[in-house]
Amino acid sequence: MYHALVALHLLAAVAWIGGMLFLSLVLAPLVKNRKAAPEFMALFRSAALRFRVVVWTAIALLLTTGPALLARRGMMLTNPASWSSVATVKIWLVLLLLVVTVLHDVVLGPQVGRASSIPASSRTAWEKLAVSTARWVPRFSLLLSLVVIVVAVILARS
Repeated sequence: MYHALVALHLLAAVAWIGGMLFLSLVLAPLVKNRKAAPEFMALFRSAALRFRVVVWTAIALLLTTGPALLARRGMMLTNPASWSSVATVKIWLVLLLLVVTVLHDVVLGPQVGRASSIPASSRTAWEKLAVSTARWVPRFSLLLSLVVIVVAVILARS
């Protein structure tokens, strides 16, 4: 059972982070240039929306397997006093990553979708902020997820 939990946890992390890497390193550069064909923009939007299902499925798996794996090490999620210092860092980083992901998917995504249909000169200050913020939030999420992996490796080795 332990090995199945580890495998599911790793597969979920790989799917989420691998998808972020693909979107940011392969697809985003295609549409970054404003001269990109509209088909590329549509492809990026479609891929990002489809990836959202992968992300939330991965999150569900990670939030299920993570606490079970911690419990196998004698650390109960409901008892922070039982957490090692490395586990504490990982849990806080994961919580931050979840908050950023919710911010991106639930707050910024819909706002940017609406703002995209408005000429830039007609956007409100909030819409302009949402559009500019939406560009760096996925990059921050990717960086944060890579830090989570480093901390996870340290936790696995401690």
